[in-house]
Amino acid sequence: MFQGVYTAVITPFRNGKIDYESYFKILENQISSGVAGVVPCGTTGESPTLSYEEHKELVQKTVQFVNRRIQVIAGTGANSTEEAIDLSERACKDGVDGLLSVNPYYNKPTQEGLYQHFAKIAERVDKPIMLYNIPGRTGVNLLPETVLRLSKLPRIASIKEATGDLGQMAKVISITDPNFHLLSGDDNLTLPVLSIGGKGVVSVVSNLFPRACVDMVSLYMRGDLAASQKIYYKLLPVFINAFIETNPIPIKAAMSWFGYCENELRLPMTQLSSGTAADSFRKIVFDLREEGIV
Repeated sequence: MFQGVYTAVITPFRNGKIDYESYFKILENQISSGVAGVVPCGTTGESPTLSYEEHKELVQKTVQFVNRRIQVIAGTGANSTEEAIDLSERACKDGVDGLLSVNPYYNKPTQEGLYQHFAKIAERVDKPIMLYNIPGRTGVNLLPETVLRLSKLPRIASIKEATGDLGQMAKVISITDPNFHLLSGDDNLTLPVLSIGGKGVVSVVSNLFPRACVDMVSLYMRGDLAASQKIYYKLLPVFINAFIETNPIPIKAAMSWFGYCENELRLPMTQLSSGTAADSFRKIVFDLREEGIV
């Protein structure tokens, strides 16, 4: 159902408001670069700081602008099941191709609570759901056995895995149906995840280097491992440095350096700290740009 590169797209702001002019330019670049889809209103899109109305509008405008040229997978997760259902139903009505639903955060449900949360959402929507397992942000791990139970539900189609645990990911792949797809939630693990049977990546770095990320995954899928590895190792310093501070702080700084948007975030997110690490990151991305990797 979901394969390839999906960009967890940033939300540009200008003077405190969503900057749709910049946003649509970013989307057009994603489309022309051949990504499989975009994911608005995820963590990279600063969804926790979006108002309810902004969230709905951003999804709606994304669908309208993309106009079915690529997939739109809307981030509609919440730590309240009813809120997640409402966001998901509204996104489905607006014409998204799928939903990204993160583990409920802060309240740390049991595995049974996680199962019932996602099952309730799946009962109420008519689009495929990509589960999103990121214990570092949510405080709870969606275990393989629970993923297996959920994968048997008609609307649960895939999982974005961001545990960093290849063993856990391999177990998920080994016990679920081949039609249930696992995608990497970490750019730096894209090739390792593909090597154990993953089907792609939900990427942060593809905001900045979409074509390179697409080529890396496509070449691997076509069996040209050497060419894929060459791109991977060129991008690896970006994959690492894009997380020198909490996502999306570094990627938004880099996008502003290339003129895609203002370097404006909403509190409690702050701009990338100045210093050696930031200077090194800037040099890395501009050196790649000089090589024509953009």
